[in-house]
Amino acid sequence: MNKVAIVGTGQTKFSKEDGDIEKLLFESANICIQSTKNCVPNDIDGVLVSTNDNSKYMGAILSEMMGIQPRISHSIEHLCSSGTNAIISAYSYISSGLSDVVLVSGVESATNPGQVLEWDKSRGNFEHPIYWASMLTKSHKRKFHTTEEELAIVSAKNYKHAMDNPSAYSNEPRTISEVMNSKQITDDLRILDCSRSCSGSSSIILASEEKAKKITEQPIWITGIGQKTTSASFTKNILEEIKSTRIAADAAYKMANIEAKQIDVAEVHDAFSVCELMAISELRITSNEKSGEFVRNLFNTENRMINPRGGLIGAGHPLGATGISQTIEISNQLQGKSEKRQIPNTRTGLIHNMSAAGTSSSVMVLKN
Repeated sequence: MNKVAIVGTGQTKFSKEDGDIEKLLFESANICIQSTKNCVPNDIDGVLVSTNDNSKYMGAILSEMMGIQPRISHSIEHLCSSGTNAIISAYSYISSGLSDVVLVSGVESATNPGQVLEWDKSRGNFEHPIYWASMLTKSHKRKFHTTEEELAIVSAKNYKHAMDNPSAYSNEPRTISEVMNSKQITDDLRILDCSRSCSGSSSIILASEEKAKKITEQPIWITGIGQKTTSASFTKNILEEIKSTRIAADAAYKMANIEAKQIDVAEVHDAFSVCELMAISELRITSNEKSGEFVRNLFNTENRMINPRGGLIGAGHPLGATGISQTIEISNQLQGKSEKRQIPNTRTGLIHNMSAAGTSSSVMVLKN
């Protein structure tokens, strides 16, 4: 099985303005190719596009715009974790020998309604993600005695991190008090507890070991992958846990031959503030009972270990681009290229991306 490395990255700024997805794809893919030492369109034999947009044939369209004639080209949709699933698909093509160099580009426009899973009738009139997030929040507060302030700290921390991210949707700081006093959406959620749908595109190039050494002097290796889908229907979930994340994480750790305590930096899926608390416990970085305290300590010590780019809450959440943007951040951290966001001495990083109330999760481990 071939080793697989990340050899190039590029992304647009995330924005609340409605964006033309073809233009956004071209912009991030062009930046991505230019970020490499000597990768040209003819070197790329796979093009995958991750999006929840209804546009068709996007893999072929992006290929033509970029002057690429790939062997493999298609689109991937899996709600919020479309981006990581596309990267893992590219990894599979390369590791199996079916491809050598794959461009993965994710894109979304701010007005895309793709976050609603209409198939799941069990949600009734509460089909918008805000409602399942509200239920998760209420359950977490009840079982683990999570406070309103601890939830607000998640958002305040991530907004603060996003101030140093030039690609972020928001560069505006938010205090704990501002989060706690922001507009009430449900009994348990305020507007600043929530990530924002937005326009944006992120691209990444993966390559086999042989090709990677010719393209970059700083390859970032994908050493662990875990995926799990437990259901599509939200009502099959247990409110106090994200089982799919726990199973995916354990598989990724086993493949990478590491333990959770060896993770130096992690991008986790904080679509809502409670999701970060649940994710870091399912990833075994801390426990549910201590997750609020853990994030409070990060905030008080200005430790950027979790969501250094601002997470989904601070950076924005263009569904198809999110997982790719998370992966770009961890790659930059491991290369020492994150500027003001840089965490010292990072060797091992993790990406956690999930969909539809955690009914499906993807986890990746990266090393420099």
